[in-house]
Amino acid sequence: MELNKFILAVIALKPEKVGGCGAPIFYAENKEEQDKIATTLARITEGVVHDLENGIYIIVKH
Repeated sequence: MELNKFILAVIALKPEKVGGCGAPIFYAENKEEQDKIATTLARITEGVVHDLENGIYIIVKH
């Protein structure tokens, strides 16, 4: 079995919402900063941003 999809990064507004996920975690001060970090990291890593709708974005490599 081959692993084709994996989380490259997590971008969160609240530190208490994430932890120990095995991917780098970036904390943003507000929604605008979170959007900018997610967009920039997705471009750099060629990943896709997914909004979990709880103040957390993940970047996934498909």
